[in-house]
Amino acid sequence: MDRGTGPARRALVTGGSGDIGGAICQALAAAGAEVIVHANANLARARAVADAIRESGGSAEAVAFDLTDGAASAAAIDRLLEAGPIQMLVNNAGIHDDAPLAGMSDEQWRRVIDVSVHGFFHATRPLLLPMARTRWGRIVSVSSVAAVTGNRGQANYAAAKAALHGATRSLAREMASRGITANVVAPGVIEGSMARDAFPPEMIKQIVPAARAGRPEEVAAVVAFLCSDAAGYVNGQVIGINGGMG
Repeated sequence: MDRGTGPARRALVTGGSGDIGGAICQALAAAGAEVIVHANANLARARAVADAIRESGGSAEAVAFDLTDGAASAAAIDRLLEAGPIQMLVNNAGIHDDAPLAGMSDEQWRRVIDVSVHGFFHATRPLLLPMARTRWGRIVSVSSVAAVTGNRGQANYAAAKAALHGATRSLAREMASRGITANVVAPGVIEGSMARDAFPPEMIKQIVPAARAGRPEEVAAVVAFLCSDAAGYVNGQVIGINGGMG
């Protein structure tokens, strides 16, 4: 990323096999990063993204591990770090399991929090000191407009994603002197499997001032900028990508 003739920087994208994650992987690879495409269990999907990147002339590999399992995550990241520091991290992994809070089960609450919040911790912590030793790093976490505005039936999801805002602002203050930035992007309604299920076209026209869903590539473009040298003074920010929703 913006390195001229220097060695390529490595990027880990959690949840990199989904609609938005895959677009982020493609954008970072196009900018020159060596991309590590993470999946929770479906390694085949992560491999497909990595294969597509390599076919386009980029550099990518696929990995699978459970971000909610601290020991498994630490072991997997230790193996990745054997090849050198990872200077870009995109915390994109997340799930939703919607229900009104009054009828939400303990399991629904815990699972959604576990993936986004504990997953952020398990992916980020082991990368920080190796990243700091290089005096350059970019951490971007993918949140949601629901964390900013709230959304009926998504108290667990909104809580999980809003937690990333506070953690990121704190991390930005801790790591800025080492040349490391930490930011959040908060997408709104984005084309893909989740939007198709939850947002009929007429609803999108009603709730999104732009009257359309966003494209994964539009989210990826902002993430790629935040991971570039040019974004070195953007730190501790939550950037909405939502067509004017809020």
